[in-house]
Amino acid sequence: GGGAGLYLAARHRLREHSAAELPAGNLQLTLYQYKTCPFCSKVRAFLDYHGLPYEIVEVNPIMRKEIKFSSYRKVPILLANAGSPLQLNDSSVIISAIKTYLVSKRNSLEEIVSFYPPMKTVTEQGKEVFEYGNKYWLMLDEKETKRVYPVKEVRVEEMKWRKWADDWLVHLISPNVYRTPREALASFDYIVREGKFGTVEGFFAKYLGAVAMFFISKRLKKRHHLQDNVREDLYEAVNEWVKAVGKHRLFMGGNQPNLADLAVYGVLRVMEGLEAFDDMMVHTKIQPWYQRMEEVIRKAAV
Repeated sequence: GGGAGLYLAARHRLREHSAAELPAGNLQLTLYQYKTCPFCSKVRAFLDYHGLPYEIVEVNPIMRKEIKFSSYRKVPILLANAGSPLQLNDSSVIISAIKTYLVSKRNSLEEIVSFYPPMKTVTEQGKEVFEYGNKYWLMLDEKETKRVYPVKEVRVEEMKWRKWADDWLVHLISPNVYRTPREALASFDYIVREGKFGTVEGFFAKYLGAVAMFFISKRLKKRHHLQDNVREDLYEAVNEWVKAVGKHRLFMGGNQPNLADLAVYGVLRVMEGLEAFDDMMVHTKIQPWYQRMEEVIRKAAV
């Protein structure tokens, strides 16, 4: 995922990680991203939480020269070197494969990635896209699975909400951050400032992009059968997540975030600094969980 990343807004500040900081022989990672892409944000949240240093290459969302080496033209793309270079595509595949590698040292990363085969499909609009089999599974043996998921229900719950973040939550972002012309312009102001644009390119991206995305967001609203007031869909989704976490857990993962926590947080934080984010904090019950996520990732990334 990530093709729509050009249009999504964020304020989250990234630390620049260098692959050279990694001890010799460790996993070396380079993330090709749009800074304002929710799928890229998911990957950064995962890498930061697990304390994995990585280099960031910001991709120009118009020319995309930085990823001309790849036939896969979306972001995020993660180049990983654990003895030999390897390209990983799709945010959920990246997270599942790297998590599997961290838990299980039995298999090479290349072998692990082979467990997530790309499958070409055709969308309702007739566009060919790649989907990835098994992308919410960690490829672990029975002993490792028991260690990560003490009971089967824990694994099922994590996979369900990771998929929910990709299939539903992410589709609420654009209609909300481009809800009005004013919000669309504010969103593109962030995009241009946080992204990789030239001066002239940035000017046209800001004003033409804001107009285009205001109208595109209306089509997205219709495509995903959202309410007239799209804020209500956002509020309902966020409160559904809070209810699923429950009152007796700090995170869905218990005392520490699991992959579902990281996915939901990664998607939501691209709205930081925008009106939609402020409204969400006021009108839902997400704030305590969200602040816990911010704190635990901040500590892990130090």
